[in-house]
Amino acid sequence: MFISPMLLETSNTAFNDPNYLFEPKFDGHRLIYSHINGTTRLYTRHNNECTKAYPEIAAVPFSDDIILDGEVVVIDPYTGTVDFESVMSRFQASRDLTIKKLSKQFPVSFVVFDILRYKGQDLRGLPLMERKKILQSIDFQGNKHIVPTPYIEGAGEVLFADICSKKMEGIVCKKKDSVYVSRRSEAWKKVINWTYVDVKIMGFRKGEFGWLAAIEDGEGNLRAAGMIELGVNSEQKKEFNKQKNQLIHREEKNIVYLQPLIRAKVKIRNFTKAGMLRDPAFVKFIS
Repeated sequence: MFISPMLLETSNTAFNDPNYLFEPKFDGHRLIYSHINGTTRLYTRHNNECTKAYPEIAAVPFSDDIILDGEVVVIDPYTGTVDFESVMSRFQASRDLTIKKLSKQFPVSFVVFDILRYKGQDLRGLPLMERKKILQSIDFQGNKHIVPTPYIEGAGEVLFADICSKKMEGIVCKKKDSVYVSRRSEAWKKVINWTYVDVKIMGFRKGEFGWLAAIEDGEGNLRAAGMIELGVNSEQKKEFNKQKNQLIHREEKNIVYLQPLIRAKVKIRNFTKAGMLRDPAFVKFIS
């Protein structure tokens, strides 16, 4: 049984509020865990079944019907950090042998932050704090692959500062009395721990919009590091278009390369293991 998840609005800053609880935002992907009539199924937020991808989660035994909401993560055993790329490797694996191998190499954890149904009862109309109490009462039978999300009450700024010091993704801010709705809601907000990077725009796509961003390597040479697709408004596109024709260096089938004279600041989630900008979003041009 799939339930469409409750989604987050964005807050630009962390805040303190006694009417909110605050949770770490884990860098994985959303998962709806459904155990109904003895059958366990796992779903992404878009209702794509992914039970096969995570056998260590699907194998957790429950005697009662239950539907849980949370995040699938891979935690690096050496650094303790959450490894998003390993989660994606797990999610994209389709062959049985590959899944078996990756489940040993990159075991996942299901970090649970909400309970939507339990013992035949729909809990979505209860206030969040009541749902949290029910979740805390659940016996996960010592299974290390399913763990409740920690939270604190009221002190969002302290938690965010701690999250930033640990280079984690951010925090989630939730109203204590919020009911669970299957849509985006102001009652739940995220605050992202962005990393800001100065780049040079070394090209653009001919078709679908995108500016090719470049950063310097350790020896001062420029290298392509990602495509800026987010955060650019119409005025900024006009400003770019006024300059681009004078800077054209060469063309390929899909990319026009420029002399890298236009500088910009972008915000990213982090750098990938290959040194690429993850989800770069335009902030402003730099003169």
